[in-house]
Order: sequence, then C-alpha cells, then structure tokens
Amino acid sequence: MPRVKQLCNFYLGFIMKSFEEIEKIDAHVHFNTVRDPLFKYGQENNFRFLSINTDMPLFSSLEMQKATNLSLIEKHHKRLHFVTSFSCAEWQYEGWQEKVIHKIKSDLQEGAIGVKVWKNIGMALKDGETYVSIDHERFDPIFNFLEENDIVLLGHIGEPKNCWLPLDQMTVRSDRDYFSKNEEYHMYLHPECLGYDEHLKARDRMLEKHPKLRYVGLHLASQEWDTDEVAGFLDKFPTAMVDLAERICHLQHQAITDWKKVRAFLMDYQDRIIYGTDCVDENTLTDKELVEFMDGRYRSHWEFFTGHHTMTVPKVTGQFRAMNLPHDVVEKIYSKNAINTYGI
Repeated sequence: MPRVKQLCNFYLGFIMKSFEEIEKIDAHVHFNTVRDPLFKYGQENNFRFLSINTDMPLFSSLEMQKATNLSLIEKHHKRLHFVTSFSCAEWQYEGWQEKVIHKIKSDLQEGAIGVKVWKNIGMALKDGETYVSIDHERFDPIFNFLEENDIVLLGHIGEPKNCWLPLDQMTVRSDRDYFSKNEEYHMYLHPECLGYDEHLKARDRMLEKHPKLRYVGLHLASQEWDTDEVAGFLDKFPTAMVDLAERICHLQHQAITDWKKVRAFLMDYQDRIIYGTDCVDENTLTDKELVEFMDGRYRSHWEFFTGHHTMTVPKVTGQFRAMNLPHDVVEKIYSKNAINTYGI
C-alpha cells in the first residue's frame, strides 16, 4: 500500500502544470495606486487580479479607489476587475439606503462585479452607545437589492479568533503583527465591544433573512482557526463561498497537528474556496521590492497547495506537510471558483 501511495503522489506531481502555466486569479487585492509592476508580473506568470474597494480609514476614499481601479483596467483590460463598496458615514440619515443603492448601480455600470462590506460594521459603527451589526434592519433594503439582482456580496465580518486573545497567545505571527499595530481592532483590549461569536451570529442572521443572496465570506469567513467551523458555515449556507486571503497561514498552522483534516477540507469543499492574498499596493514599496515580495508569497502558497513535502513559513511556528492537491482541485481554487462566483 505505501508503494501505491508513492506512485500516486509521483503521478500527481507529474501531471501538475507548473506555477507559470496554470491560470491564476488573486481574487483579493487592494490596488490603491496606478502603476504597472504586478501587471507585468501577472502577464509573465499567468495571474489576473480582483481589486476590492474597502470603506477603510487608512485607504483613500471609495471614489478614489474606484478611479484608480478604472485607470488600471483601462490600461490592463481583463487582467483586472474590481468590487465596489459603500460608506456608512450617513447610515442613520433618511434616504441613506437609496443613496447607497444608487451608488452601487452606478458602479456596476462602470464595471464593478460585486459589493463589499467591512468589519467597521460590528466593530466601529454605532447607534448611540450600541454597536451596529450586519443584520441591522437598515441594511435590509441594500441587501434586498443585491439579492433581487443576483449581485454578489463580499463580507469581512468579524476578525480572526486571535483578535480576542492576548498577543502572546495568538497562533500565527501575522495576527500578532497586525493587532500589535492596530490596537483599536484588537478586541482583547476592548471587552466592551461585541464578542467573537456575536459577529458570526449577526452574519448568519443576515444571510437567513436573505436566503438567495450570493455571499463570499472573506478571510475564511473569520472562522479560520478550525476548518470544521468553516465547513459548518458552508454547509449551513449552500450558496456561500469563502476566500483564503491572509488566512492560508491558519491552514498551515492546523496542518502541523492535523494534516489529514486540512487536506480533507480542501478536497471536500474544492468548489467553494477562492484563492486570494489581501495584497495592498499603495506605492510604499519600490517596483522591485513589490514584485519580489509578492513572488515569494505566491510561490510559497503554490508550494503549500501542490507540493508533497515538509515545509516551513515565517508566519507559522513549526513544520507541516504540503497539501499535494490534484491538478483539477488547484485549478478550481486558483481560478475557476473565482470565475464562476464573480463572473470574471
């Protein structure tokens, strides 16, 4: 039997196309500046991109993000698509929903292929002293519009479970790095805010109110800490998808102790998982630095999904085996699921 497994692994490795050959879509990036290096890289390495506009304080305005994406699309055509978003700054004012729907309609006409909501809903937005969750009734007309018009909603609701832990108890380095620099979102320091489970329950209540809404749970639906939790979410909402952006290290962390479970999740839900990195290009790196950084990240992820050896990565403490996924599964995760979900 071991000999049969060895031959199967060899055969899978043999038929797997190379990194450069297979079509790939990084379906979670933030292009906030107009420049070319990643598009040249994408042309050479068979990558396309989906830039996701986000109502985030550190980013430029949503209109500026859209304008940047449209400029890049005009230059690079089908190598880039974009997702729009909307501001909650005036969410309590009369007519706010109508303004949001009008903006969404306008952005769709300009080429947007979906709408994103961010963690400010649930973590920052307030009604008096009460935090406003994604299932609040004032969002219903917007989500009704998306549901009725078959427009996909992308949701970054909540945060990794590590967010509610002290830094020294977090499981991966990327979370320790992020929350040490963004203490306003480190919920361990803010016990007055909503708990981890409350965000997920609000998301689920929203989806139950809108059963035909196509939804992508970004960042493994904020249930990255356990593939069984992600599987439970996908089972509960059969039309939902998840993306991997900035959460692959959590799969790797789990693979240290339960490789079979992680691989089984990727195999069982191969039609529901979308590749993405959460790359942000704001012109803070030189062209060369950006390309070298992303190439290293892309090839490390590729090694994890396609290899069959033991490996290490900087974000994870410990060794783990690569997933050795079949070629057709890799194609789904890297491109086909994004194409089907977003209509790229």
